[in-house]
Amino acid sequence: MYDFLVGRDEEVVPFRARQLRNLLCDLGPSFIKAGQVLANRPDIIREDYMNELCILQDDVPPFPNQVAFNIIEEELGQPLEAVFSKISSQTIAAASLGQVYRATLRDSKEDVAIKVQRPQIEPIIYRDLFLFRTLASFLNGISLQKLGCNAELIVDEFGEKLLEELDYTLEARNIEDFVENFKNDPTVKIPRVYKQLCGPRVLVMEWIDGIRCTNPQAIKDGGIDVNGFLTVGVSAALRQLLEFGLFHGDPHPGNIFAMRDGRIAYVDFGNVAVLSQQNKQILIDAVVHAVNEDYAEMAYDFTRLGFLAPGTDVSPIIPALEAIWQNSSGKGLSDFNFRSVTGKFNQLVYNYPIRIPERFSLVIRSLLTQEGICFTLKPDFKFLEVAYPYVAKRLLTDPNPALRERLIQVLFKDGVFQWKRLENLIVLAKENVAKMSTNPAFQVKDRQSTRNWQFDRKLDLTDTIKDGARLFFIDEGIRRQLLLALTEDSKLHIQELVDVYRLVESDIDIPSVAVEVVRDFPTVVRDLILSWSESVLADR
Repeated sequence: MYDFLVGRDEEVVPFRARQLRNLLCDLGPSFIKAGQVLANRPDIIREDYMNELCILQDDVPPFPNQVAFNIIEEELGQPLEAVFSKISSQTIAAASLGQVYRATLRDSKEDVAIKVQRPQIEPIIYRDLFLFRTLASFLNGISLQKLGCNAELIVDEFGEKLLEELDYTLEARNIEDFVENFKNDPTVKIPRVYKQLCGPRVLVMEWIDGIRCTNPQAIKDGGIDVNGFLTVGVSAALRQLLEFGLFHGDPHPGNIFAMRDGRIAYVDFGNVAVLSQQNKQILIDAVVHAVNEDYAEMAYDFTRLGFLAPGTDVSPIIPALEAIWQNSSGKGLSDFNFRSVTGKFNQLVYNYPIRIPERFSLVIRSLLTQEGICFTLKPDFKFLEVAYPYVAKRLLTDPNPALRERLIQVLFKDGVFQWKRLENLIVLAKENVAKMSTNPAFQVKDRQSTRNWQFDRKLDLTDTIKDGARLFFIDEGIRRQLLLALTEDSKLHIQELVDVYRLVESDIDIPSVAVEVVRDFPTVVRDLILSWSESVLADR
């Protein structure tokens, strides 16, 4: 009966998968949303069904204009013509939960997008969620056996996100948060929201005059630097995930625009997800453990992220993780892509009691969708060739103590300093800076916010060098390891030091670094004395 659920081995023809997709479309908005979620949940359904649900569209026929205009007037508390000088006679886009019009504000003459919620959608959603939960109660036995949790919990996670999408005031706050996060990034455009015109069922935001990624040919024909656009897109996605912890949960091609000045623009912020500081650090840990090929720690990261129940024996998973990573990365960045890794990961999920938390299913969906956009615009695009330089720059330049600690973990393997790895990090970080600084968005001089833009046009390692010098003086373990690195294998590694210096000499202002070190010298001495006194007291 439930042959699409994970755990059944029978072969099912693609026709059955298409039947499921068509059925979900016919049943309405909640079922469409559920299908889109299932398309990224290998812990729940089989891969052949996932592939079919990936093409599930959220487009539905629009509801009548007059109904939409009545809702807008009810939310605004005044007639349309009092606020807008004109409004489009047809919808710009229509989806399962609402539709969008283009309008012009009467007072400021600014073009805006008006998002209007479908009438009576909320009781339909609550009804459907009740049906989902009732069905889930019959599947608890299977869910507990395969995933280690009740099926009702999975429905509750889905329902919580779906109900958030119904509250347009929450979406307005999401937009404001994104605006704040990217306010100093000249490569990303987030539309302004007119909060005084918003309500639970109506959202008014700045009109984005760009080219949707649903039309890749128009992007190429528009003279937009595709490589530059994809670079800023990947960097923006990674900043959302690893820096801000607030990321767009539905970055499909219709929600992403290429601006003619090289920027990337996002719309539709109803589906966003939040990662805690701890989760961000664990994700970076996972990257570090992958670099160091520490698969036991990678398996432990899965437990810390909630993929595995506490106390689960991870020993059978370690060889599987090793096989997935080595097979995917063994040929280098040129052959690595997230979809191939995800396909192998799906098999791992199929064979082990792994449950993907809702927020991480959104992470997977977000990365796969954006990688898909990259491949559509440039079939030979290498996602990791942009992602790795970004991570390298973060590790080398971010002053966050947690990232400093992870940098040390990357540079030391089995107690041995990795000179080549340091050189690779510097090269990759410089590559990231070079790619980003050549984006056309940096060449625009007439924007009001130009003076507030903050982007390094060269790799600034001043703070990293200062922190390294401080650690050398106050941390005996680091000092011993660095001295061993310089004298490893009974020889002085002067050439390695020279090679590293040559890589960064054009990016370091030596006098400035010297001034900074001298200025901080009393603090370093104080920390050194405190460290020494603590070690003396500990010995007693």
